[in-house]
Amino acid sequence: MGILRLITEWATSPWGQNVPIHIAWFLIWLATLAGLLFLIVHAICVRYFARAEEFEDSALPTPAVGLPKRIPRHSLAARLFHWIMAASMFTLLFTAFLPKTGLQFDWVTYHWIAGSVLTVSILFHVIHASFWLDFRAIWPDKADLVDALRRVHRFMGRPAPPPRRFAKYPLENKLYHGAIIATGLAAIGTGVFMMSRVRTIFLPRNPYLFSDMMWGLVYVLHGLAGVGLITLVMVHVYFAVRPEKLDITQSMIFGSMRREFYLKHYDPQRWAVAIPRPGASRRDEEA
Repeated sequence: MGILRLITEWATSPWGQNVPIHIAWFLIWLATLAGLLFLIVHAICVRYFARAEEFEDSALPTPAVGLPKRIPRHSLAARLFHWIMAASMFTLLFTAFLPKTGLQFDWVTYHWIAGSVLTVSILFHVIHASFWLDFRAIWPDKADLVDALRRVHRFMGRPAPPPRRFAKYPLENKLYHGAIIATGLAAIGTGVFMMSRVRTIFLPRNPYLFSDMMWGLVYVLHGLAGVGLITLVMVHVYFAVRPEKLDITQSMIFGSMRREFYLKHYDPQRWAVAIPRPGASRRDEEA
């Protein structure tokens, strides 16, 4: 309870019970500072300590016969989901935390609408990824863990073979995906209950769904997920604009990446690209 009291603000209910009401607002600045520190430390490490990329099979030529000039990576449905989710996420963060920094406006309506859009987009993504995409591609596997251990050993100066080229999603992407799932579901799950306390088009208002103590815990968990998303979004945007990651970022806009980038960084055995039949890759040849 000591940590809970440190990171939350409390009040006395009409029945004399001491209950939490929301997170302590200094956590907004703490999350922002954590994101900035990560960006600065990572940029310094890349600039002064990072070594040139070396892969286990770097000396072996990767066959490129038949590969299109542009390697398909994200479908149109996946890209639309990503940008709708991004727009709703930024709207949620701005409407939730800008009023706490002194900018006052009628934010509640915009907040629950953005939350509803985010919830629907997540449900769509779960169905789409489960039945139309390779659902397992985004989860860490044994090869990811072995390669991560190799990188740690090499970073510490210990003898270890070079890691293999990446699968479609490198381990850092998979770990970030897991973190965003945990915080996002916490925010959505608590947000759905919190919508019962305001007037919306979905359900009648019912502020008595939970006890005061339970409502306080719901608000605290929602706030913790929100400040966690501040740091996660900052990290995501940082990597999206780094020069060495621009091919990946552009693939989320245009759906594909350069063949040269694919051959340099990815293992065709871990991310197999379908070779188009003659006459079927005209668009790729024109790209």
